[in-house]
Amino acid sequence: MAKTSMIERQKRRVALVAKYATRREALKAAAKDESLSREDRFKATLRLAKLPRNSSATRLHNRCEVTGRPRSYYRKLRMSRIALRDLASKGQIPGMVKSSW
Repeated sequence: MAKTSMIERQKRRVALVAKYATRREALKAAAKDESLSREDRFKATLRLAKLPRNSSATRLHNRCEVTGRPRSYYRKLRMSRIALRDLASKGQIPGMVKSSW
């Protein structure tokens, strides 16, 4: 189980990314727009820099929904390999059985 503080920090980041997503996209588009003057593009870049750092989507890290583990994460199942194996061994994931040969 991951530290509760790290899980909560990730939740706050997810909320900030959702809150500032449209504003961040608009400022990025303005900063890259060649039709605007250089001063306007620079102002857009400065305004983008004033947004909270944690509002950037690159600061997010995938975490297991069950345990909060940040590593060995399966995107399709949204959980780590360890949680996946535990749930599969208990028979809680339909259609998944432990292989043996």
